[in-house]
Amino acid sequence: MWHRMVSDLMTTPVVRVDRDTGFKEIAKLLAEYDITAVPVVDDERVVGVVSEADLLRKEAAHLDPAGLLPVLHAKPGSRAKADATTAEGLMNTPAVTARPQWTAVEAAQVMERHHVKRLPVVDEADRLVGVISRADLLRVFLRGDSAIREEICGEVLLRTLGIPPDAITVRVVNGRVSLKGAVERRSLVPVAVRLCQGVDGVVDVSAELSHRVDDTSPEPEAEASRRTGLAT
Repeated sequence: MWHRMVSDLMTTPVVRVDRDTGFKEIAKLLAEYDITAVPVVDDERVVGVVSEADLLRKEAAHLDPAGLLPVLHAKPGSRAKADATTAEGLMNTPAVTARPQWTAVEAAQVMERHHVKRLPVVDEADRLVGVISRADLLRVFLRGDSAIREEICGEVLLRTLGIPPDAITVRVVNGRVSLKGAVERRSLVPVAVRLCQGVDGVVDVSAELSHRVDDTSPEPEAEASRRTGLAT
């Protein structure tokens, strides 16, 4: 099956800063380009990332002018970031990055695991080549129903599972896939559903599939043995 890669979805060219870029310049770039984080590079290699959260630490560390809010006692590491004035001190390092050859699923899993909204995309030498965001990944769900159906019928059912086109009716509406028909073996049903779920742009899969042979039960084998015994 064909999956959209990070290289297909990433944004390029990339807004970036260097270690010496000042606090206000970083804040200006985030606002100007409507982004939530920016990679920090040194000789085109990504060394860290500065996010909105990193900048907000400075604001949160200020005393309340009215004296109504309690004073926040930050941890030593957070205190140092709140006092920082350049990307060198503000950035999170090492940076969590993606590779161009990753699938959208791989990038989404890394974002979820590390609780980040954007990933710098780097090549084998850790040089910055793009940025992939949550919004970029969601573009896979803009894929048309007809393209999804074509891939399921041709790649999943016919080429991968060897199921003839007339055996299963495939319907796709707003990314929701329904499968109706019959397969030769019962074990193919969960496999077909799982492979369809992995097609880019699929939101949900429902299946009403009957089977001719239950190869998940020991009964057919026992029945065959019994018949062999009777024949002898």
